Amino acid sequence: MTTSALRRQVKNIVHNYSEAEIKVREATSNDPWGPPSSLMSEIADLTFNTVAFTEVMGMLWRRLNDSGKNWRHVYKALTLLDYLLKTGSERVAHQCRENLYTIQTLKDFQYIDRDGKDQGVNVREKVKQVMALLKDEERLRQERTHALKTKERMALEGIGIGSGQLGFSRRYGEDYSRSRGSPSSYNCPASDVRGRGTAAAAGPSHEP
Repeated sequence: MTTSALRRQVKNIVHNYSEAEIKVREATSNDPWGPPSSLMSEIADLTFNTVAFTEVMGMLWRRLNDSGKNWRHVYKALTLLDYLLKTGSERVAHQCRENLYTIQTLKDFQYIDRDGKDQGVNVREKVKQVMALLKDEERLRQERTHALKTKERMALEGIGIGSGQLGFSRRYGEDYSRSRGSPSSYNCPASDVRGRGTAAAAGPSHEP
């Protein structure tokens, strides 16, 4: 177990996070690799449960509200969000549209690492993809239909619905290697989001 994984485990216990929240924290960790496809599939299934949906989205908004050296939290949260829009409950898209401005402000996300590399570009590019999907209902319907057909086909082949998304979702992890409520409850003004490169945002800034 890595040091960061151990820290997450301790925080999970201290903060008494639910199973759904723990899964989101794991999928959006600071570890230098993409969210596991199997884990994103489990989280997508959880969004069809009313209580778990609230917990998943609450933790997701927290991660999107992160900043600075924790840019991976934000990028992975966007990656997970993109996945949930296509394979999770339709309520995911509904809540995102209600809080579209919060997502849109991430287009100004800035962070330069110790080597002078602009890691913020990963976030800015990913948010463009998510925004394009949210603003095009027909495209989103097509993406969801394709995802459902993929799950059904893989299930018929005996792999099962849960793991059947692997072929469809593997690209989310590969894409990464190449590069408790709604957000309003965190009261994060747009200026905080745009200034994340040099200042701490309202959300947790050093969570593993």
